[in-house]
Amino acid sequence: MTETTQDQTPPKLLIAASGTGGHLFPAIATAEALPELSIEWLGVPDRLETKLVPDQYPLHTIQVTGFQGKPGLGTIKTLIRLIGAIGKVRRLLKSGKFDGVFTTGGYIAAPTILAARSLGLPAILHESNALPGKVTRLLSPRCTTVALGFAAAAKHLPRAKTVTVGTPVRSTFLQHPEVLPPLDLPIPSNVPLLVVIGGSQGAVAVNQLVRQCAPAWIDAGIWIVHLTGDNDPDVETYSHPHYMALPFFEHMATLLRRATVAVSRAGAGTLTELAIAHLPSILIPYPYAAEDHQTHNAKVFEAAGAARLFQQRDLTADQLQSAVFELLNPAILAATKTAATQLAVSDSATQLADLIRLTLPDPSTQETAEATSSHS
Repeated sequence: MTETTQDQTPPKLLIAASGTGGHLFPAIATAEALPELSIEWLGVPDRLETKLVPDQYPLHTIQVTGFQGKPGLGTIKTLIRLIGAIGKVRRLLKSGKFDGVFTTGGYIAAPTILAARSLGLPAILHESNALPGKVTRLLSPRCTTVALGFAAAAKHLPRAKTVTVGTPVRSTFLQHPEVLPPLDLPIPSNVPLLVVIGGSQGAVAVNQLVRQCAPAWIDAGIWIVHLTGDNDPDVETYSHPHYMALPFFEHMATLLRRATVAVSRAGAGTLTELAIAHLPSILIPYPYAAEDHQTHNAKVFEAAGAARLFQQRDLTADQLQSAVFELLNPAILAATKTAATQLAVSDSATQLADLIRLTLPDPSTQETAEATSSHS
């Protein structure tokens, strides 16, 4: 573990995380586990990081996009923008005297990793998905270390130095239930609660199936909190006192701790939160996710016995209705809950923080080297 005295400058880390909660929440949790470091942030203008990154981390921005579709004029423009972004990150790293970079993948990872390595700085990448993204697969050999959310991802990165640490979650998920914010929803304490989570990409098709199933579930005594997202045109077509449709819910740790079963997409961050909450689930991967990576994530949970997996294109209302009833069978519910608990990695942020500490240069070693150099 890197320690600093009052006379030493703490190691300086640039965190590059942008776009979605799946990239940002693990990065923020990791930053919070590194209080002794000097941390600054790299993002993209007008993305979620401009709202979510805590004020104590100075935010720098670059323009960068991914390569989409077939090669053409757009590819050339994207390549030119990437080269410009690499140059800008290089200048930032040099002028800011950073000791290394940490990124959670996505488009912003490419210029960050390439700039850091061109300067001889360590680059740590965290890949949360069971099927690593294109940027991770391409640049993982250039990274100092690639930390994995799922051990299954390692087989896709044969030339990288990998270590499985799980995926960090928001700090509220690690708090004792008694200190969490109150649920503040009119739900009795003794009823089964089904929570439906659409994810950041929305889930209009799943929302429609849930509304078809809701009357039968409610007749059986189940209460429902349905997080619909804000792009569902049919959100007001069903109502019942035991059914609460909300675009989102702020205190997700409280909600998932109270829930009995979840119906959810299969983003890596959401799955991590389900595991930490010890919550059995029915997983319906987002069918348009890049390279169908949500299905790869869901298969890990299915294989462990922590979830039931259905493809959206094949799922009917009758199947979804029956799956929830089956999962609520006391014996099945207990076994699935145990399996979800076994998948949870509650100290992921700590493991990742320790990895970063070990990778960054030791300040005392640096100062000794600089003193020796100045006297030679």
